[in-house]
Amino acid sequence: MPLYEHVFLARQDLGAQQVEELTAQYKGIIEQMGGSITKTEAWGVKSLSYRLRKNRKAHFTLLNVDAPAAALMEVERQQRLSEDVLRYLTVRVDEHEAGPSAMMRKSDRDDRRGERGDRFDRGDRFGDRGDRDRGERRERRDRDDRPPRDAADEATATEG
Repeated sequence: MPLYEHVFLARQDLGAQQVEELTAQYKGIIEQMGGSITKTEAWGVKSLSYRLRKNRKAHFTLLNVDAPAAALMEVERQQRLSEDVLRYLTVRVDEHEAGPSAMMRKSDRDDRRGERGDRFDRGDRFGDRGDRDRGERRERRDRDDRPPRDAADEATATEG
């Protein structure tokens, strides 16, 4: 059977329990039509790039599906009818990704970064500025390496 990755966005005002119920409902449809779900990931509530049906945030859920195309078409039909689902996307893949998805790995990385406390380290945001040593600049300014002025230059400087 073909392999799919299916992501759907549920309204922000739904509770986590209601999103799990939606996921279980879609899982039931797929299993009823001879397919299986190999992995389910709830990515949590995330901000949207733009408003969708007056929502600025949504619950994101990923389903790795091994099912016939007809099963996914039925799930998508159900999601179009549901007012709780804002958007969905199904992509056919050659193989499912082993381990957590990229979205889950990103949140793990952010958690580790926050633990180390270097998230707001100035060096991380602006890069290494070791090539700019302000001490040398001050030394050059303090030294009087300028050539002496001519008498004509001094005369014009004092007149102006």
